[in-house]
Amino acid sequence: MLDTPDRPDDAAAQAVVASHRDTDTGELFGITELCREFGITLRTIRFYEDKGLLAPRRVNGARVYTRRDRARLALILRSKAIGASLAEIQHYLDLYGDNGEGRVQQLAYVVERTDLAIRDLEAKRAGLDATLAELRLINETARRQLDGG
Repeated sequence: MLDTPDRPDDAAAQAVVASHRDTDTGELFGITELCREFGITLRTIRFYEDKGLLAPRRVNGARVYTRRDRARLALILRSKAIGASLAEIQHYLDLYGDNGEGRVQQLAYVVERTDLAIRDLEAKRAGLDATLAELRLINETARRQLDGG
């Protein structure tokens, strides 16, 4: 269940966002807006802030998120969904740099990380396939014995 803007700074954030938003580009976002968009709680976003993965601007004490913050949050959530640790996510985000100068390094890191994950999952799948084959053999043998064969 989503948290509601029960703190004064949450309402203030929404007011700041509304007053600064360019209606054509939607440059700024409030915390509640991001929570709704991504289906997460206020606590989740604050956790990522505490871990240094997100660093929203503060305007009159209210959190204001940019498109870059929103993109970072999407990357964080996607990375968590595929099993990346917070340290791996931080490393990936840090590679980007201030102006995207590390994009090539990010892509190389993604290739390396996904190659490893693919190999690991393929090995697990091979193990599962072997276990399934063994179980099917045991099952078939037991069924034949039950049938009197």
